[in-house]
Amino acid sequence: MGDHTQTGADSKDDSGAAVWYALHIPIMKPAAILLALAISSLPAAEVFEAAHGRANELPKGKEADGILGDFVLRSDKVEALISQNAPDRRANMSTFYGEDGVSPGALYDLTLRGADNDQLVIYSPCGHGPVSYVKTANVKEAGSAAVESVTTAAKNGGVFKRHEYRVKDGVQGIFITTVLRNEADQPRKTFTRDDLTKFDSTGTVDGIRWADAINPAHKCGYALVTLHVSGIAKLADTIELQPQQEVVISRFFAIGTSPAQAVGEAMSARGDKVELLTGAIGEVGPKGGPVTTATLSVPIGRALVPGYTDDKGRFSFKLPAGAVELLVTDLGRPDVRWPRQVPGDRELFLDAAAGIRFAITGEDGKPLPCKAHFAPLDENAPQLNLGPKWRAHGCVDQYHSENGHFTQQLPPGKYRVVVVRGPEYGHIAREITVEAGKTAEFKGTLKRLVDTKGWISADFHNHSTPSGDNVCDTDGRLINIAVEHLEFTPTTEHNRFYDWEPQIKALGLDPFIKTVKGIELTGSRQHVNAFPFEPEPLKQNGGAPDWNDDPRVTVLTLRRWQGERAERWIQFNHPDLSNMFIDRDRDGIADGGFVGVGGMIDGSESQNGPGTDILADSPFKLSRPKGSLAMKVSQVREFVWRQLLNQGLRVTAVGVADAHSVYGNGVGCWRCYLPSSTDEPAKIDWAELSPHAKAGHIVLSTGPFLEVTTQNGKIAGDDDRGTGGIDLKVRVQCTDWMDIDRVQVLVNSRPDPKLNFTRATHPQMFKDGVVKFDEKIHVPLQHDAHLIVVAIDEDGGQATGFGTSDYARMRPCAYNNPIYVDADGHGFTPNGDTLGFDLPAGGTNADKARALLERAGLLNEEPKTTARP
Repeated sequence: MGDHTQTGADSKDDSGAAVWYALHIPIMKPAAILLALAISSLPAAEVFEAAHGRANELPKGKEADGILGDFVLRSDKVEALISQNAPDRRANMSTFYGEDGVSPGALYDLTLRGADNDQLVIYSPCGHGPVSYVKTANVKEAGSAAVESVTTAAKNGGVFKRHEYRVKDGVQGIFITTVLRNEADQPRKTFTRDDLTKFDSTGTVDGIRWADAINPAHKCGYALVTLHVSGIAKLADTIELQPQQEVVISRFFAIGTSPAQAVGEAMSARGDKVELLTGAIGEVGPKGGPVTTATLSVPIGRALVPGYTDDKGRFSFKLPAGAVELLVTDLGRPDVRWPRQVPGDRELFLDAAAGIRFAITGEDGKPLPCKAHFAPLDENAPQLNLGPKWRAHGCVDQYHSENGHFTQQLPPGKYRVVVVRGPEYGHIAREITVEAGKTAEFKGTLKRLVDTKGWISADFHNHSTPSGDNVCDTDGRLINIAVEHLEFTPTTEHNRFYDWEPQIKALGLDPFIKTVKGIELTGSRQHVNAFPFEPEPLKQNGGAPDWNDDPRVTVLTLRRWQGERAERWIQFNHPDLSNMFIDRDRDGIADGGFVGVGGMIDGSESQNGPGTDILADSPFKLSRPKGSLAMKVSQVREFVWRQLLNQGLRVTAVGVADAHSVYGNGVGCWRCYLPSSTDEPAKIDWAELSPHAKAGHIVLSTGPFLEVTTQNGKIAGDDDRGTGGIDLKVRVQCTDWMDIDRVQVLVNSRPDPKLNFTRATHPQMFKDGVVKFDEKIHVPLQHDAHLIVVAIDEDGGQATGFGTSDYARMRPCAYNNPIYVDADGHGFTPNGDTLGFDLPAGGTNADKARALLERAGLLNEEPKTTARP
């Protein structure tokens, strides 16, 4: 480790440092002159309304949300987007809920000029809500441009409100001036608190609020400072204005390549005396190069604010002049305290990083998407933190790779490392010792063990950051899908038509994942998935329709939107089956629910998340959340689905992850298997799959591959004929890190004790290889019956596949959609059995549920305490 000083304009400087030198060195050298000329040739500040022909100039990035009609503000330093005044203008579904959750006239996007790196969901001064107009503002100041958003007093309870957003050349941020004026003849209260969302890492230093990008690897930070307040002695979240009283609030919203850089820009805009601290960080040794992953904790006031090196190892921050000590950290290297003097430019060399370099291939020798998870084995080893749960490349204690070739830096020590790729592949597990300053090699081949020829794995319901209720990288979601070996995954972001295909191709994942464009249409009651559609990305919500409280209206709207298509799939997501099909107004009296809706949808989720309650014996369960005195009652969706099947509701069951993060609530819990003429994801055609899905040819699984076929070749969802009974061919395969120990046949939704096979009672029927069960089961029948086969490991888990994630506790489980057997030749007739409980109407509280469970002999002990989610 060492450092040295570089001086003069010939130093290896980034653009910020070069600007400082160009402005402060009296006699410029040729390189500085050329740089100054280049800067002077950059476009001047401008504002324009995004229209056809300029739509490609909308700011871009992870959180970019611009559409036609929005206003683009640009200077030579930044580009921003101000939302237009249009009906229902929102950055996304979840920015703010409700009818007043609209946000016209707000700052939606802010990125450095040309960086395409917007990380801002929304900043809205003095709250959000309807406005009167948004337009270009007249600006006389040279080198500046502005947009104004105005809400007239007539539309705002007597208080006039105006926000001006202004950019200036040479300034790395946006000036925001708010005017609040009471034009009524009586005092009026008004709201001044701003909305800034969504960030996980935030702080306040010396009166400046800062925020880091959700994924620090994106290297973007924001800082917000109040410059001046006039017209009131003290600003509060809510203020009372006297008639004609006017309050003016001036703010500056800075952006940088890190929070530390943004805070420096905010201090500069506030008028603080700051100088430029620059430098570079490299690695020692002949193979050393720039260190691009370092974090510099920069002391500002009494706090440490994170700063980052760029792709050349450079950094620059504006700080008060004087001595400063930076804390330099980089996973896998010793921490370094680096004394510096502001201003100045120096270079620091770090020791080589410790870590593991992976090269994972398939049996064909080609790179393969995979997931590695790391468990420290040394005594008192600290808990690993490779990064936030929202990303693929380093999430908590895992790394999800799109191609199996990656390096993960790690603290020196001993680790158990497991590499997997979903439940059809085997695993590689090794103990690796990582030495200081060295990179260990981990090479291996993942073998596909489970033969699913003729079937593909699918998950119809997942999300990333465009949905708004999460901040998961879309790239991270797609890599997560690939490493869990899901082959067909429709794009189902909340309340907007969207398309993952461009990002799939950019990641090189098109040989592994097929998608179609779709939506989850969401509101306060039933959520509905639907696909395919054609997004119109320059329109609000991608051109999607509005949700309706009556699910029948929502379903009909989706069915007919952009023209009816035979292959369009519509499903209920995580449904309240009681509300949908039993008790519409939730008053505790069965009224048939939303009559007719069952015949309007193609499927309904019986599984959403890692639960495995298909063999539950009641329609609800009791639990006591940790730290709560009150008992909680929850509906068992799988049991109610089984009850409704007996009433003649033939709704295809679907199993999904409904993933909102990569680690934890990622994909890979429940999936669907359905027949396909191709086993190559790139060749999957939803038009071919759709008839199978609509016919119920779906097997749900948390991993085991279950095949159920009648003697007549019928599969899940089919009707068959069987006088006196029928034979089922049941075959279950599992990878080398999961098992099953029970196969149970449900006859008309009831577990038949004579058709219950376990390793303990029927050891000869179970095997220890990939094929765990392969038997013909005769099901005697005197009456019509639908048949479901459940394969499960009752005490098992999936720690090898999921490490420390909650999914590690998920039981291996699979079951088929019902096969409907006509036993008398008069067509299938449901038996109406409600499985010992009335169909559950709304309003079942914990006391009522307890009484019903006790009456059924199912509650013999205190319900377990459960941790809050």
